[in-house]
Amino acid sequence: MVYVILIAAAIIFWLIVIDRPVVKITFSDGHITKVKGHLPAKFKHNLVEIGEKNSFNGELKVYQQRTGAKLVFSKQVPKSVQQRIRNVFPHQGFKVKGDRKAR
Repeated sequence: MVYVILIAAAIIFWLIVIDRPVVKITFSDGHITKVKGHLPAKFKHNLVEIGEKNSFNGELKVYQQRTGAKLVFSKQVPKSVQQRIRNVFPHQGFKVKGDRKAR
């Protein structure tokens, strides 16, 4: 019986603590160095263009939530670059899980 409780605790720990972004993008000197997950082609093109104009380092993670996608930037990414990336982010490219009803 104790092993069932330990397995349940491990599963709960895994679901809560483990970081699971839909897309993870790493930047170095304005260039995309590493991509994990599906990155739409048009969004990648826009990121490359932003990186050419503004050289920066950091990381971008996209999380899927009930209300849509959430962008999380590392502290190294300047606020002006964050805003430019938010402006070109394709919210329609990241589908919302579940069915939202119009009220």
